[in-house]
Amino acid sequence: MSVEAEVTTTGIKVELPKSYEDIKDLIRIDRLPHIWCPGCGLGILLKLLARAIKNSGIPIEKHVIVTGIGCTGRIGGYLKLDAYHVTHGRAIPFAVGLKMANPELEVTVVGGDGDILAIGGNHFIHAARRNDDINVIIVNNFIYGMTGGQYSPTTPKGAKTTTSPYGHYENPFNIPLLAYAAGASYVARWSVLHQNELYQSLLEMFKVKGFAVVEVLSPCIIYTDRNAMGDAVDLVKILKERSTIDHNANLADLDIDFSMKKIILGNFVKRERPVSYEK
Repeated sequence: MSVEAEVTTTGIKVELPKSYEDIKDLIRIDRLPHIWCPGCGLGILLKLLARAIKNSGIPIEKHVIVTGIGCTGRIGGYLKLDAYHVTHGRAIPFAVGLKMANPELEVTVVGGDGDILAIGGNHFIHAARRNDDINVIIVNNFIYGMTGGQYSPTTPKGAKTTTSPYGHYENPFNIPLLAYAAGASYVARWSVLHQNELYQSLLEMFKVKGFAVVEVLSPCIIYTDRNAMGDAVDLVKILKERSTIDHNANLADLDIDFSMKKIILGNFVKRERPVSYEK
């Protein structure tokens, strides 16, 4: 069953599934089919983000999406709202500038672990320190996916990548702990398998005044296998079978190592701090 059929700019007839009925006015059908690999979690995130935007209580025209380089960079282009696709690692300062120029905007950055935490890592920690009033969704697939499978700041120690063929020897970032320590007002981690929890977390993110961070675990279809971490299906099974929800977990215990024996999810931090323009 489909809700709408439309011939896209590529001449392909696309039909949205019935489950998209409530958000069909936010999806740019003319841009479909999307460019992501079959099975990629970004399609799930796109649907949940659109639904959260629709139900946020904030007018659609006040929402702005900012993306950098990487597979996540296409999300803004599939939504019918103002969106900017900027240079690698610079989505956060661009978003901060938008918010400073027009504080009424609800500005959300969507980026990968490499874009946000490596090339844009300096911007991330200082925006959190200032408590800039923006939202940051980090899609963590543990690798640079689009650019060739290089290790990223979240690649587990021991994983093999194109730039660490004998095994990665660096410790990965613990994103929730990093965000909290730097000063974020809201910190959560979910996976694309936990759709309801992730959707509720995105809704909560829009309510937060201050720097809000939602980490989204999503397997890379191509490089999970090449990293000797099993294939993407194996990683999906791991996320399903080994994830536990503990909102009160010690943030220092949220590391994700190569064994992936323990993956803790939850809404970990919600606190009030003065935002940057109020100081």
